[in-house]
Amino acid sequence: MIVRNVNSEEVLATTYLAHRGAVARMILDRRTLKDIGFLALAILEPERSIEGHIDPMEEIYMIMEGTGEMTVDDETRQVGPLDAVWIPTGSLHALRNTSDSDLVVLVVAGPVD
Repeated sequence: MIVRNVNSEEVLATTYLAHRGAVARMILDRRTLKDIGFLALAILEPERSIEGHIDPMEEIYMIMEGTGEMTVDDETRQVGPLDAVWIPTGSLHALRNTSDSDLVVLVVAGPVD
């Protein structure tokens, strides 16, 4: 069993700016995982956006706190706490925080083929 806290030294050491918007931390990634690409926590401050981008794997964005506007390819929807968004491999996607508080997102990604 592996247990990681998002505030542990090991996870904090992976902090980076994701797609010019969210501060992200890799909780688990390919250094540990066998069949999943990664599990990350992203925090998007008010009025910030994760710019549109395409990844070579499918992802799930699980909104934990806050509200925002999620775009996947040509569809845009409002998202909030406990909404899960499936992003197919190769889809253009972006997320904008539309609230006055942080938008906290758990991101799960499949492995890159």
